[in-house]
Amino acid sequence: MKRIILLAMLAVLAKLDIQAQEKQWSLRECCDYAVAHNISIKQQENQCRQQELQLSTAKNSRLPDLSGSVGQNFSFGRGLTSENTYTNTNTSNTSFGLSTSVPIFTGFQIPNQIKLSQLNLEAATADLEKAKNDIRMQVAQAYVQILYDMEMADVAQRQIEIDSAQVQRLQAFVDNGKAAEAELSQQKSTLANSRLTATQALNNCRLSILSLTQLLELPSPEGFAIVRPSLEDLDYLASLDGLTTPDQIYAEALGVKPEILSQQLKLKGSEHSIKIAQAANYPTLSLSGGLNTNYYTTSGFKSDGFGKQLKNNFSQFIGLNLNVPIFNRFQTRNNIRSARIDLENQQLQLDNTKKTLYKDIQQVYYNALNAQAKEKSSEEALHSTKDAFALMQAKYENGKATITEFNESKNNYLKSESDLVQARYENLYQHALIEFYRGKELDF
Repeated sequence: MKRIILLAMLAVLAKLDIQAQEKQWSLRECCDYAVAHNISIKQQENQCRQQELQLSTAKNSRLPDLSGSVGQNFSFGRGLTSENTYTNTNTSNTSFGLSTSVPIFTGFQIPNQIKLSQLNLEAATADLEKAKNDIRMQVAQAYVQILYDMEMADVAQRQIEIDSAQVQRLQAFVDNGKAAEAELSQQKSTLANSRLTATQALNNCRLSILSLTQLLELPSPEGFAIVRPSLEDLDYLASLDGLTTPDQIYAEALGVKPEILSQQLKLKGSEHSIKIAQAANYPTLSLSGGLNTNYYTTSGFKSDGFGKQLKNNFSQFIGLNLNVPIFNRFQTRNNIRSARIDLENQQLQLDNTKKTLYKDIQQVYYNALNAQAKEKSSEEALHSTKDAFALMQAKYENGKATITEFNESKNNYLKSESDLVQARYENLYQHALIEFYRGKELDF
C-alpha cells in the first residue's frame, strides 16, 4: 500500500513538473500578454476610439442636415382667421415643416478640421504605441530582475554546499580528535548564515516574480515561471560589438520612436488649428430649403378638412445664406494669436522630447559600456578568486590555513560570483534597451 501511495505521489510530482515547464514564459510572451491586458493601455485604446469618432464627425459636417417640426398653437380673443382677417374668436393652427441646409463655403474650416482630426487620431495611435513600449520596458526590467535573483539564489545554494561539506569534514575530524569543537561550532555558524542568505535570495526571487505577474495583471504568481537563457545565450545577447555611437542610435530612434512621431503630428495639427481660427475672417455661404404646410380652425367659422388644408397650404422654399464677418470684438484676432502661441509651445514640446530621447540614449549607451567593462573585470576577478579559493581550500584541508582564512577566501570567491552575475544582467538589460531604441523587439 505504501508503495502504491509513493508511486502516486511521484506521478503527481512529475505531472506538476511537466506543467511548470509548459508554463514557462519568454520575455516576448510576457510583453505581449502585458500589452493585451494592461488597464492603462486599454484606456489609451479608448482615446483612439474617441479620436476616430471625432474624425467621423468632422467628415460628416460636409453633409446636409435635415430636421422636421410640428407645431400646435391655440389663440384666444382677437386672432387671425383662415380668411386672413382678425376677429374676437378662438383659433387653432397646426403646422408641419421639413428643412435642410448644406454648407457651401466655410472659409476652409471644414477641410482643416478634418485634417486636424486625422492628425489627432494618428497622434493618439502613436501615444498608444508609446504606452505599449513603456510597459514592455517595465516588463523587461522585471524579467531581468527575476533572472538576476535566480542566479543569486544559485550562488547562495553553492555557498551552502561548500559550508555543508566543511561541516561534515570538521565533524569527522572532531569525532577522531583531530579538530576542536570550537572550530566546528564556528563553521556551523557560517553554514547557518549561508542558509539565511539563501532564504533571503529565495524571498527576493519570489518578490521579483510577484512584481512581474502584477505587471502582467495575473491573479496570482503561483505556477508562474520564466524561460531562463543559458550563459552562452547571455554572452551573445549582451555583446556590444558593432554598436554605433549614441548620435547614430539617436538618428535611428528619431524615425521609429512613437513619442517623436506623436509630437510631430501634434505640431502639424497646431498649424491646422491656426487655419481653423483664420476661417472666421472669411464669409460663409450655405444653401437651405424646406417644406411647410398648415391647418387652421376658427370657432364659429366653417373650415376645410384637414387633408385639403394641408394640400392647399403646402409651400416650399429654397435660399442662399451669405454671412460676412465685419467686427466681433477682436475675438477672431485673439483666437488666431492664441493658436500661434499653441504652435510655438508644441514646437518646444517636440524639441524637449527629442532632447529627452537623446539624453536617455546617451545614458543607456554609456551604462551598457560600463556594464560590459564591469562584466569583463568581474570575469577576471572570478577566475582569480576561484583559483585562490582552491589553493586556500587545499591548505585548509592540509592544516596549513585557519578556518578564518578559509572563510575569507570563500567569501571573496562568492562575492566575485555575485558581482559577475550583477554585471552580466546589467549588461544584458542595457544592451536590450539600446536595441529597443533602434526599433527592435525586446527579447532574450
